[in-house]
Amino acid sequence: MSKERATGRLTPRMALQLAAPHTWPAALLPSLIAVGAAATTGTVSVVMACVLMIICVLMQAAVNTFNDYYDYVKGTDSAGDNVDPTDAVLVYNNVNPRAALTLAFGFLVVAFALGAYVIWVAGWIPLAIGVVGAAFVVLYSAGKTPVSYLPIGELVSGGVMGGLIPLACYQALTGIFDLRALLWAVPTIIGVGLIMLTNNTCDIEKDVEAGRRTLPVLLGRAGARKLYHGAVMVWLLAIIVILAVFFPSGLIVVPFMLLAAYPLVGALMKNPLVPASRIGAMAQICSVNVALGAFYAAALFASSAVVLTI
Repeated sequence: MSKERATGRLTPRMALQLAAPHTWPAALLPSLIAVGAAATTGTVSVVMACVLMIICVLMQAAVNTFNDYYDYVKGTDSAGDNVDPTDAVLVYNNVNPRAALTLAFGFLVVAFALGAYVIWVAGWIPLAIGVVGAAFVVLYSAGKTPVSYLPIGELVSGGVMGGLIPLACYQALTGIFDLRALLWAVPTIIGVGLIMLTNNTCDIEKDVEAGRRTLPVLLGRAGARKLYHGAVMVWLLAIIVILAVFFPSGLIVVPFMLLAAYPLVGALMKNPLVPASRIGAMAQICSVNVALGAFYAAALFASSAVVLTI
């Protein structure tokens, strides 16, 4: 299908596929971690927590949609790239790509509209952090040399989604700007970064052809897999160390976390991270993010005597 024929209407089903709900844990879990950390300080507003999570999902949906749009118009995506058709809406459907671009900006607009409530309650700090995050959302895929074409994609995606989200959410929930929130977010920074590393390692050949200089392209698949396996181990260790140092009561959750994560991590470590295994690898890394993120959040809640308010 040529791009000239892509002039159809963007349906609600296609819009949801562009938003890619299966990736939303990358945004939801960092915000949930922030709620758990905030809970250790006392009172947590349920309304604020829900608004923050919705904003984070909208930002993630914008990232996904921008990425699909720019990959399509630059010719990076094709039907032969071992992707699920629901992950390549513009490739497999006769739809106007500009509608996807409009949708991506729409997600950002709604996110900032909801952010007005956060600013009203918590002040300008979450806005400043949100503006920085939004800038990276656009720069990740747009521009002459997008971030996704450079060997810093994992660091940027992990830092923004896994780091800035918890920092902003913690401040909005507690009224305290505490840089320790970034330290507590190290596991989510690693987890989100590994989602990108999974995708980029599977796509080495495709990215070389497209002229991308991603980290796995520079390292080669063998080197990328060594880094990958090491990062997974650091991910697990970081959760345990942070809990032991800052939230020791939460250590009671760790044995259950390890038991639940063992088969998921084991399967992930055996994945060759090649194009043919891309779909399975992405499902596996998302599952590990959900498992470790949920147990980490549970451990934080176990360390608190939270009071929920409206």
